[in-house]
Amino acid sequence: MLFIVAMVSLNTSAQKVDLDRFNFSASFRSLPIVKLDSSYRTYDLSVEGTRLMQNYMLDLAPEKYLRIQGWRMLQSRAHINVKIKFEDLLPESFATKERVEIIKDRTGKQIGTRNTYYQEVVYTFAAVGEVNDYKGEHLMDMVLADRSSKQVYRSPEFQVRQIAEGYFMINALKITGELFRSNARNAIGRISSQLNYNYGYEDVTVNDYMWILGNKKHPEYMAHRNAFLTIKDIMFELSPDKPLNGVKERLQPVIKYFESIKKTYSSSSKSDRKLRYASYFNLAVLYYYLDDPQAMMKEASGLMMNDFDSRDGIGFEKTALQLKQVFENSGIYTRHFPIDINRFKGPYEQTQTVVTHQ
Repeated sequence: MLFIVAMVSLNTSAQKVDLDRFNFSASFRSLPIVKLDSSYRTYDLSVEGTRLMQNYMLDLAPEKYLRIQGWRMLQSRAHINVKIKFEDLLPESFATKERVEIIKDRTGKQIGTRNTYYQEVVYTFAAVGEVNDYKGEHLMDMVLADRSSKQVYRSPEFQVRQIAEGYFMINALKITGELFRSNARNAIGRISSQLNYNYGYEDVTVNDYMWILGNKKHPEYMAHRNAFLTIKDIMFELSPDKPLNGVKERLQPVIKYFESIKKTYSSSSKSDRKLRYASYFNLAVLYYYLDDPQAMMKEASGLMMNDFDSRDGIGFEKTALQLKQVFENSGIYTRHFPIDINRFKGPYEQTQTVVTHQ
């Protein structure tokens, strides 16, 4: 009897399941989330400033701060026009502040103080963006800066209070120009980010993880780790510019292995449910990077029914539906393909290239 109890105890210990996070990275191309004519792949930019701010716009170089990834920028007459209107940068209040510095000797004893003064100027800035296509259809409005957001300029520090008090007025043109250009470029950056989110094809690299067996005594320990190493190596090779041709085939041994775990460890015990959870989880993650939201939803459903941390299944299902929607909105069903923006022609250029993706 004692021998049988000892064998049962040993078997239970061998089947114990501890899961560790194993990290990997993957790259893909983001797709537009807003539906737009698929032939639209060029854009231009126009900026307007007030009469007071005109001189400060000379060195602005706005075209350097607006980029729609996967699109070609034209000087004018593009598929879509991005128009930005800058308003005045207006000082609202002035205050002179004092800073007291404690002076100590080598022993740390206070031996005096040093007073310095600086000026704080509260100012506001406003800008709006508007996007239209060449046919005159309005696509987007965006507030890029508004006057409800108070900003503060702080001058250098001076030992004489009167110098600090007059600093902004003496250097008003230079400081206003620097602040205007900084705020204007930030505004351009904001609309650039939104345009990329809505219409762009950005290169994206993310870090993610899978659940891999951590206890060496488990019989699946080495197979689990080897499966992950295969995935990690293949994921590392993925590129936004490189189609997924053959990648799923290379991963078939790993997919079959995780599928087999579900059948081999099929009991209702916590350890088996936990091991199956890792299979469902890892396959769901894998299918996400293979651009297969349908297969991902299947794994998410299985994870929810497995009755171990089913909340992850709900999250995976939501992610899969979002990916499916992005594919349908863009009409592109892969996140891995090359883009040569030099092939894109504006609507008024001689020829126009329309790129389709399988």
